[in-house]
Amino acid sequence: MASPVTAQKSKRAAVRKALDRHKVYVTAQSFSGGAYQARVLVDGEAYWVDEFRLSQLQRGLSPAELELTPATDD
Repeated sequence: MASPVTAQKSKRAAVRKALDRHKVYVTAQSFSGGAYQARVLVDGEAYWVDEFRLSQLQRGLSPAELELTPATDD
C-alpha cells in the first residue's frame, strides 16, 4: 500500500510531466484520395503531418524526434 506522501509525489510528477509537454494545435485538415493530412502548429512552427505523426505529437514526441521539417508557406 502506498503512503499518502508517495501518492502525492506521483500525482505531482504526473502534473509536471503534463505541463512540460508541448501543445499541438491543428490549424488545417485535408482529406484527399483517402489520405488525411493536418497542418499543425507546435512551439510556433508549422508542420504538415499524417494521422500517425499527429498522434505521436499529441502523445508528447517533439518534431525533432519525428524528424519533421517545417512547412513552407506558398
